[in-house]
Amino acid sequence: MDIIIVSGLSGAGKSRAAAVLEDLGYYCVDNIPVSMMPKFVELCLATSGRYERVALVSDVRAITDFRELFIALDDISDLGCKYSILFMEAKTETIVKRYKETRRKHPLDPDGHDLLAAVEKEREYMAPIKNRADHVIDTTNLTLGKLQRTLYQNFVATTSDSPMTVTCMSFGYKNGVPIEADLVFDVRFLPNPFYVPELKERTGLDSDVSEYIFKHEVSNIFADKIKDLMSFLLPQYIEEGKHNLVVAFGCTGGHHRSVALAAKIGEAVSNMGYTVEYRHRDIEE
Repeated sequence: MDIIIVSGLSGAGKSRAAAVLEDLGYYCVDNIPVSMMPKFVELCLATSGRYERVALVSDVRAITDFRELFIALDDISDLGCKYSILFMEAKTETIVKRYKETRRKHPLDPDGHDLLAAVEKEREYMAPIKNRADHVIDTTNLTLGKLQRTLYQNFVATTSDSPMTVTCMSFGYKNGVPIEADLVFDVRFLPNPFYVPELKERTGLDSDVSEYIFKHEVSNIFADKIKDLMSFLLPQYIEEGKHNLVVAFGCTGGHHRSVALAAKIGEAVSNMGYTVEYRHRDIEE
């Protein structure tokens, strides 16, 4: 069982980090009381593998005594579970700016009289857990995408995992454009195998249909341009924190050209190192 204790300064991005970890497959519990941590881990162990990745978020509101926290962590170790501590921090001026922008009150400054002093007080108070942390992330200059990549590098165990999943989808315009699509490409201008008698009843997944489509120069030029576009776009989407992208290719019926293009681009995107899924919406109709 993989357990991450997420802690750090208020306004430094603990909730955002928890959201990213949740997208990476962690079951996240925010602001759990320290005394409940070992019991919660016991409950997770009792589920027989249902919760293999857990992130427990605990901040200055829940930590009244660091001795209690460290005892709880020792109890978790005694249960045979590994844990790591992720500490989130940022420069004081950045945290103050974030609180000013959101107009939220700092937990150590409920009356809103001295935000700066509250931030410095919390920084000093949280020093013991920072000193024991396995990972310290300063979010002062981090975009959501950079935070995502940092967490991905630290906590995703296998190199086969990817921070972006691309779904290559085919569809037929006669049944409408899929509402879940992020990018839509109309491929009805490409040579149509439907008018070739021996290919009419086949689909774009059949090699002879794909060969027919891509023996035409226009099909290869178009595919190359889409590959270049994906090579440029995907890192930009990741930078902004996007985890999933649906790229849809549409032809008249959703049997031939759209299917072949989805397969072709999906293969290219997979070779770029991204996780690719396929969905051929209208291929069976």
